[in-house]
Amino acid sequence: MSASLIEIAADTARWTLTLNRPDKANALNGQMLEDLDAAVAGAQSAGARVLVLTGRGKVFSAGADLEEARNGTLTTDPNWEQLSSRIAAFPGLTICALNGTCAGGAIGMMLACDLRVAVEGTKVFYPVVKNGFLPQPSDPARLTAIAGESRSKLVLLGGAKIETREAQAWGLFDRVVRADEMAEALDTLAADAEASTPALLGSIKALYRR
Repeated sequence: MSASLIEIAADTARWTLTLNRPDKANALNGQMLEDLDAAVAGAQSAGARVLVLTGRGKVFSAGADLEEARNGTLTTDPNWEQLSSRIAAFPGLTICALNGTCAGGAIGMMLACDLRVAVEGTKVFYPVVKNGFLPQPSDPARLTAIAGESRSKLVLLGGAKIETREAQAWGLFDRVVRADEMAEALDTLAADAEASTPALLGSIKALYRR
């Protein structure tokens, strides 16, 4: 894996995957998508009960690397959908720890997680219309399931930039914390799951898909 772009901190109970491209606002390229997908698969194989996704710096992710997107097929890369689907199917608790704004294709990872914790000042926007791209196939349905159809269209078709408190009111953020409170918030949310088993956690999550 590209260790310089994706950092993995792993123990028996929790795996934390950190986007480590702060100089590019953690923009995602094709290799990072492959590495993230492999890391999520690795966490599942290792029996991790909690998976945390976060970023280095002050932005979670600006979404697709626009330079690579304009010069290739990044926006239609099937790894976007494969990654978000793998996160959604993970048999443990998944938490997106938003260290800052989440935009574009990175929203797919955020929506696929069970819980989303954001630091103050985090914004959400998905400028697919402005940039001339389609969203990931599962994103409209996942966004609608959380925020409702009209709000989903406000983001995807209206290009709205959703501020922190509005995102929390919509249900996009389950907790909003100061940056120095994030570690404690994650420990609190993960505690019960870390003490459980993948089998039990997976069985509980399966009930939501009935």
